[in-house]
Amino acid sequence: MARKRGRGMAVCWYGIARTAPADRSAAWVDIDEGGVVKVMTGIVEIGAGIRTAVTQIAAHEIGVKPENVVIGDNDTARMPGPSLAGGSRQTFMVGNVVALACREARKRLGEVMAKVWDVDVDLIRTGNGEVWAEGTNHRMTMAEAVNNAKQRGVIAVGSANFGIVPSPRLDAVDGSGRPWQSYVFGCQVAEVEVDTVTGEVQVLGIWAAHDVGRAINPQGVEGQIEGGIVQALGQGLMEDYKLDGGRTSTSGFAKYILPTSLDVPQVNSIIVEDPDPLGPLGVKGVGELSLVPTVPAIMNAIYDAVGVRITDLPATPEKVLMAIRAKARQGPRVAPQAAERTSAL
Repeated sequence: MARKRGRGMAVCWYGIARTAPADRSAAWVDIDEGGVVKVMTGIVEIGAGIRTAVTQIAAHEIGVKPENVVIGDNDTARMPGPSLAGGSRQTFMVGNVVALACREARKRLGEVMAKVWDVDVDLIRTGNGEVWAEGTNHRMTMAEAVNNAKQRGVIAVGSANFGIVPSPRLDAVDGSGRPWQSYVFGCQVAEVEVDTVTGEVQVLGIWAAHDVGRAINPQGVEGQIEGGIVQALGQGLMEDYKLDGGRTSTSGFAKYILPTSLDVPQVNSIIVEDPDPLGPLGVKGVGELSLVPTVPAIMNAIYDAVGVRITDLPATPEKVLMAIRAKARQGPRVAPQAAERTSAL
């Protein structure tokens, strides 16, 4: 058969946070007269969906609808300092600090309403844009509750800092220690079809299971997984950047091949939630993690299909075909015991 199929698997881990000298984040939250939650933090949106995640977190923590949450303009000259946008850590850092700030604002509002209704503060609940006292008939809109608080000189605001203690030195002898604040884990299975005549490799499907701690936005998490897999497809099979004497010899995208929509296989995402105990939301991250196991899974699938190991990326058709032909020239391997029996005959 000219085309052969194979499957391969790879597992990985990735460290989150402790990636900057000043690994901290801050936020300020205000519930205004209309029951609208304003979140101020200098977050940087580079396509990972952090604004959406922060909106969902604030809405959940305060008890309003996402459309009633407003994110500040993110100018760091006026907003609290955020964590850097890197290392798959924005949701872990910014998400946690926003949750803490929201809880403080909600606590202030709850303490006022407990006095207004003369009930225990532990009975105060918020949700769906309302505030009520559990087990009583006391209930009003968030906007009404905020106005009640302001009439009593209390503003429903909250601020918080979320910082990571710098990593201690690792043991010089055995390397033990904790270099990262949180760890994420993943496993992927790839199915490929290899054309033994041309060496072309087509990825048919990827099954990706990733532990993200807690999925704030499951659709966004799936998008991150799919995006990482597509990026890894380019790294593993197409993107061949060459240097000649320190100068690029890859003149353009005609030679530096990028994956297109026609190259994207069926991706089956499996979100695993094992909450992180070090943060109030249990979130970890998923960005870079999603592309780490893809390439080795594909290389293992190629080996399963045609029995050759590609150790020099990308696995272009030329490299795969040369490896297949080299294996054919070597002929089938004979086990030592079988070889002895053959020579004895």
